[in-house]
Amino acid sequence: MSLEAALADGASQLGIDLPPDARSRLLDYLALLHKWNRIYNLTAVREPSRMVSHHLLDSLAVVPHIAAETVLDVGSGPGVPGIPLALARPRCHVTLIESSQKKAAFLQQAKLELRLDNVSVVCGRAESWEASRHFEIVISRAFSDLGHFIAVAARHVAAAGRLAAMKGAYPQAEVARLPRNWRLLQAIPLAVPGLRARRHLLLLGRA
Repeated sequence: MSLEAALADGASQLGIDLPPDARSRLLDYLALLHKWNRIYNLTAVREPSRMVSHHLLDSLAVVPHIAAETVLDVGSGPGVPGIPLALARPRCHVTLIESSQKKAAFLQQAKLELRLDNVSVVCGRAESWEASRHFEIVISRAFSDLGHFIAVAARHVAAAGRLAAMKGAYPQAEVARLPRNWRLLQAIPLAVPGLRARRHLLLLGRA
């Protein structure tokens, strides 16, 4: 199956209606990631076919659950889930923050080459970055444990906003240790086409 067919089939299984040019731009992003990855080691996933499932579809799986106009992707790495989210929802402004200079340089290049007008890139650490705004959703994928994610990212969440943690298996022990001023609002199992591993999206709000 071609990369385009795998992406189209996966998006269909996820029930996502992508904008007209989003599919080709997602593949352009994948090609750019694959090119840079050969030199800068941005991700351990090296085969484009696996990048479709492990990066593109894994990121797109959260799109139906992220209804926001402003999103902050903490520890964005090579741009997941932020860049696929920005391409799937062009009316949403996505800020990518990444402390690694080489990864942030890639994110800036992707923004330029893919003409991502709804994306901003910050090279820095979320716990020390002084943002000019708060965000409706602050999301991260595979960001240590929930307690640390809250400690680092909560300062950027709007009063009625949400933290969104992309996880593998449901982290029962982490949920049990949530700070008293935060609570689990929803735990959403995700079925990602091409991935046999378990995936969950945890939405957290202030208690």
